[in-house]
Amino acid sequence: MVHVFKALGQAVALDVGSGGVYALDDAAYSALQYYIEHPQAGDGELLAVLKEEYGEAQAVETLSEMRGMIAEGYLFAPDEEPEIKVNTAGIVKAMCIHAAHDCNLRCKYCFADAGEYHMRDRSLLPVETGKKALDWLVKKSGNRYNLEVDFFGGEPLLNFPAIREIVAYGRELETKHHKHFKFTTTTNGVNLNDEIIAFLNREMDNVVISIDGRPGVHDRMRPTANGKGSYDLIIGHAKKLVMERKQQQYYIRGTYTRYNLDFAADVLHLADEGFEQLSIEPVVTDAAKDYALRLTDMPRIGKEYERLGNEYIRRRRDGRWFSFFHFMLDLTGGPCLQKRLTGCGAGNEYVAVTPDGDIYPCHQFVGRENMRMGSVLDDTFDETMQTYFKGNHVLAKEKCRSCWARFYCSGGCAANAHAFNGDIGKPYELECELERKRLECAMAIYVIERKNRLTSDSPEDNSKT
Repeated sequence: MVHVFKALGQAVALDVGSGGVYALDDAAYSALQYYIEHPQAGDGELLAVLKEEYGEAQAVETLSEMRGMIAEGYLFAPDEEPEIKVNTAGIVKAMCIHAAHDCNLRCKYCFADAGEYHMRDRSLLPVETGKKALDWLVKKSGNRYNLEVDFFGGEPLLNFPAIREIVAYGRELETKHHKHFKFTTTTNGVNLNDEIIAFLNREMDNVVISIDGRPGVHDRMRPTANGKGSYDLIIGHAKKLVMERKQQQYYIRGTYTRYNLDFAADVLHLADEGFEQLSIEPVVTDAAKDYALRLTDMPRIGKEYERLGNEYIRRRRDGRWFSFFHFMLDLTGGPCLQKRLTGCGAGNEYVAVTPDGDIYPCHQFVGRENMRMGSVLDDTFDETMQTYFKGNHVLAKEKCRSCWARFYCSGGCAANAHAFNGDIGKPYELECELERKRLECAMAIYVIERKNRLTSDSPEDNSKT
């Protein structure tokens, strides 16, 4: 399968089977597009079509190059599907520990219902439950050395003393069991202070801080419990944490809604504030909400990703470097095939643990009916459900098998599929459309930046990657 498209003014071809990405001129774009639409077309027909617009010489050259690349396997490479064994449960290597089912913000789009997870019971994780969660993860991790643990909420820093004790316990387990914990924290930033910042920068492999962008945009959706804006409470401490981390191993993570479909301005605002590692995600919520995104918004959203992509290239070329999560695409290495097929590993390699010790497939499944997998307190775990989630890979999803993006999105989010379609194997349509557009922009950026480096008169490049 070959996918041809234009993004950011650049024509690109992706050969799905081989993973090859190619910059195209207009003639090559027209030739490939016509060939895909008319696979039985002979050379005479293709030449006739190309000659009308590009002249005989360019038509002949373009057709010769295209046929040569097909013959050598660079284009229309076989879409070979590897076998994935799903009949047995596997190891667990990552865990989301809910340090708090409570929050000091009242974000209007919060999937966790202001931290309560629809359980109507605000609670903090007991230290002993957190320790048992780490014990359980060590036991379930087999020979895996690196283990990933994210402290989540609600707002996890409401329970900072417990986090500190649990991390210390994890460090003790590392030597005892020949493991290494990569601790991370996702926080709204309200409770950040010098002591907490020093701890996070010392102990956390990554820190995610939620800021939606421009002050007005942020404050509209992320008020405090008393209804006031939270931007001014967060921004200074976030900058201090990031500067002390030397701009490494963190993300400023925002959410855009139908209220700010000009979200490129929010990304650029955060870049102007000095943050280099940025991500902004589409809101996922009940379609009846005024701020919910709709499929009819896709044309405008697509144009906004294009606008962001063009500015992204310009700033990086001019030395005002920043990284945007959805434009980061490693076409030379990147995730292994298994990761490309299985994605985040929710319910299989990755689970979430609540303050009560209950185990769920991931943080977004917490509180959903029939989704509890066991408990770290009594060492129970539903391996039948784990195997079910393990089988939820991209090649098992009918809708994904014919999609050109299947090896990049890994079949989408199981929690979103379950929420909107009642089935983890039926992807959420809007998510698919968004991912395809972001991937096209990311591939176009890769091609354009590579071309800029190759044609630059300077031996050095301004971009960091």
